Amino acid sequence: MSKVAIIGAGSLVFTKQFLNDMFGTPCMAGSTYYLMGPTMWKLEKMKVYADQIIEKNNVDAQIVCTTDRREALKDADFVVMVFYIGGNRAFGYDVEIPLKYGISQCIGDSMGPGGFFSLLRQVPIMLEIGKEMDELCPDALVLNYVNPMGAMCTAIERGTNMNAVGLCHGVQTTMDLIAAYTGVPKDEIDYVNAGINHMDWFLKLEHNGKDLYPILKANMEKPEYYKNEKVRGEVMRQCGYFMTESTGHLSEYLPWFRKNKEALDLYCDEPMFGGETGAYLKFKRMIQEKFKNTDVLSIESGELEPRSKEYCSYIMEAIITGKPFKFSGNVPNRGYITNLPANATVEVPVYADKEGLHPTFIGDLPRQCAAMNMSNLTAQDLAAQAAITGDVELAFWAVAMDPLTSAVCTLKEIRDMVNEMFEAEKEWLPQFNLDDLRKLDTIVIPEGTVPVDVPEDPALAINHRYSVLGQ
Repeated sequence: MSKVAIIGAGSLVFTKQFLNDMFGTPCMAGSTYYLMGPTMWKLEKMKVYADQIIEKNNVDAQIVCTTDRREALKDADFVVMVFYIGGNRAFGYDVEIPLKYGISQCIGDSMGPGGFFSLLRQVPIMLEIGKEMDELCPDALVLNYVNPMGAMCTAIERGTNMNAVGLCHGVQTTMDLIAAYTGVPKDEIDYVNAGINHMDWFLKLEHNGKDLYPILKANMEKPEYYKNEKVRGEVMRQCGYFMTESTGHLSEYLPWFRKNKEALDLYCDEPMFGGETGAYLKFKRMIQEKFKNTDVLSIESGELEPRSKEYCSYIMEAIITGKPFKFSGNVPNRGYITNLPANATVEVPVYADKEGLHPTFIGDLPRQCAAMNMSNLTAQDLAAQAAITGDVELAFWAVAMDPLTSAVCTLKEIRDMVNEMFEAEKEWLPQFNLDDLRKLDTIVIPEGTVPVDVPEDPALAINHRYSVLGQ
C-alpha cells in the first residue's frame, strides 16, 4: 500500500490518465491518492470520476482531495508533479508578446521565451515543495511532468534535495511512428536513444540485428513521408539521426526553421502541431472554451481502461515489486553522456527496480547531435539559474541564447521583449525585482561624427599598409 500525492491534480488529462493507470496496477492495491491543487471544485470532480471507476471495477483505492499541499505530501511514497502556474492567461503572454517581435512559436512550452518564462513562474513553487518534502517525505520518489522538462529538472537538481526523474512520452510515441515508417512491429525494434528531452536521438534502430535506418531514410525522401516530418525529417537527412519530437516542437529548438516567412512556409506549413504559429495556445483555448459549460468527466463510462504508454505507473510497479522496468528518463548527467556537461539534465535509458533508478552509460553522442543539444543546454542552464536566484539579467541571457530567438532578434529587441514579458507576468514572478530590469536605448550616431583617436594595433597597421600596396 502506497501513498501517492498528485500535485496539480486539477489537470484533466494527466490526472485522469495516471489514476486510471495506477488503478490498473495490481501492486498499487490499497493505495491512497491525494489529489492536491488550489481549486477544490476541480479536485472534487476528479474524485467523482475516480470513485466511479473504483466502485464499478472493485478497485482497492482511496481518493482524498485537499488544497493543503503539506497534507498531500506528508509520508508520501510517490509525488507526481503536474502543476502549471498562470493558466492560459500567462501562456497567452508567453506566445503573443514574442510574436510581436517576430518570434513564431508553435508550442512554446520547452525552449525560448515561452518555455523559459513558464520555467520562471513554476520554479518558486517547485522550490517550496522541495523544502516541504525535506520535512514531510524526504525519501519519496518524485515523478516530474512539469515543463519545460530539461530546465525544470536542472532547477530541481540545483535547488532541492528531491529524488526526482523527469518523464515525457516522446520516445514511446515516436517509436509508434518509426514502426509505421519502417513496416516493423514496434515491439520487435531494438533501439538505443539518448540526448536531452525533446531532442533525444535514436542512436540505434535495428530489427533482428539489421539496421533500420536505410529503410527510414529512404522513405523520408518520399513526399508522402516527408510531409509528416518536415523538420524532424530534414534534421535526419542532414545529420543522420532521427529524434523524438514533432515538427512543431523541434522547429522551435533550432535556428533554421522558423526564422523568417520563407522558412515557416517551407517547413512549418502543416496545421496545428505540424508547425502552425500559436498552435498549442489555440488548442488550450479551444479546450477551455469547449468545456467551460460541459463537465467532461460526467460523461465518462466508469470503465477501467488498459494502462497507457505513460511511464508513471510502471516505475511505481518496479520500485514496489522489484520487477525491472526500462524507460527514458531525465536525470542529472553523471557522465552518462560524456560530451555533454556534467551539470546538465540529459535523457537516457533508465532502469527502475526495488533499489531505485539506474541510468545507463552512453558515452559520446555523434558530435553534430551533441552540438544541437548544447545549443539548448546553454540556454537552459541560464534559465534554471535565473529562476532559482531571481536574476533578471540571467533571464535575459537565457532568452538571448535561445537558438530561435537569436536567429530572429537583435539583443536590443530581445531585451525589450523580455522586459515586456516581465511586466506582463510579474504577478507570477515573486523572486524577481523588476527594478533591476535594464532599459537600453539604441545609440544614434549623428552624421559626420568623427571617431575618437585610439592607439593603432601594429599588426593591423602592417596589414593595412600591405593591402594598400596590393602585396
